[in-house]
Amino acid sequence: LIHFELSTMPTSTKSDAAASVNASAVIADGMIAASGLGVDLSKPRWPQDTYGGRARHFITITNPLNVLATGAQLESARTLLKQYKSGQVPASTTADSMWHAKHLYDSAFHPDTGEKMIIFGRMSAQVPCNMAITGAMLTFYKTTPQTIFWQWANQTFNALVNYTNRNGESMSNTKLATAYCAATGTATLTALLFNYLSKRAPPMAARFVPAVAVCAANSVNIPLMRIDELQDGIEVTNDKGEVVGNSTAAAVKAIPQVIMARIAMAMPPMLTAPFLMTVIEKKAFVKRSPWLLAPIQILYVGFCLTFTTPLCCAIFPQQSSLTMRQVKADTAVYQRGLALGMTDNDRVYFNKGL
Repeated sequence: LIHFELSTMPTSTKSDAAASVNASAVIADGMIAASGLGVDLSKPRWPQDTYGGRARHFITITNPLNVLATGAQLESARTLLKQYKSGQVPASTTADSMWHAKHLYDSAFHPDTGEKMIIFGRMSAQVPCNMAITGAMLTFYKTTPQTIFWQWANQTFNALVNYTNRNGESMSNTKLATAYCAATGTATLTALLFNYLSKRAPPMAARFVPAVAVCAANSVNIPLMRIDELQDGIEVTNDKGEVVGNSTAAAVKAIPQVIMARIAMAMPPMLTAPFLMTVIEKKAFVKRSPWLLAPIQILYVGFCLTFTTPLCCAIFPQQSSLTMRQVKADTAVYQRGLALGMTDNDRVYFNKGL
């Protein structure tokens, strides 16, 4: 548009107009207007109403390389985003560097509280941490001590991830300890029970015990780690970003979606690895060097998780919504919505967590 207007001006005024445009773009020494970059950081780079857009978004957020970002790099990304919000950014900033800062920030800072998340609880740490733990569970499952230790390790990690990626509300230490013990106990008992039952089944059946235990544990771990949300609700907003209240209906929708996504994330390597390892165990090079089984299995799990982590995070939108009619049971939310001029068909929005 600027180019068109300049091209249609008299020659004598073109240089003055161009100088005016350039001057307006410069806010301060070494800074330019953030609006000149043509990016909107109030929403993800790719559309979130399609699976493909969500998948591309989570591929950037769960990228394991994000874990290697230093504290200085994370702070630099946060500073750049603050500058963007203030309306001016360094003159050297490009659209791509702006998006890179946004993705790095999203991978390390909580979307609701803005706090830096524990490094092992970030979704970008899922692949390196889970490949080691899951690979070990699939390798060391034959004895009771092995089963107990690796189920404990897995549920300790899962509890950390679930707590880190909750909706953002605080949780008392008592409830946190209760949830952790219940989830760890469930996983361990399930694994031991199925280990016992598998002794009467074909040898292959024992290889699937860790997968069954993970399904059972996730079904307990996630709801317990987010029990405050089920009791007190998740904060919901209208389309203008105004807080409408805390809705338990939002929690009832969000938590099952997270459970299904987490189970889907873990199942491909846990269900296919037993078949792969059965074949590899018969190879001559493995018979000569049996110690290779564990690293092979761990690397295979890591390869699978590299894809399943972002693709399963993308199954459901992270920013979910309900109609006002669906939150009618949350009286305070419903009444507040009506006071803001909302109708039964208008929607409230919330972060379902990951």
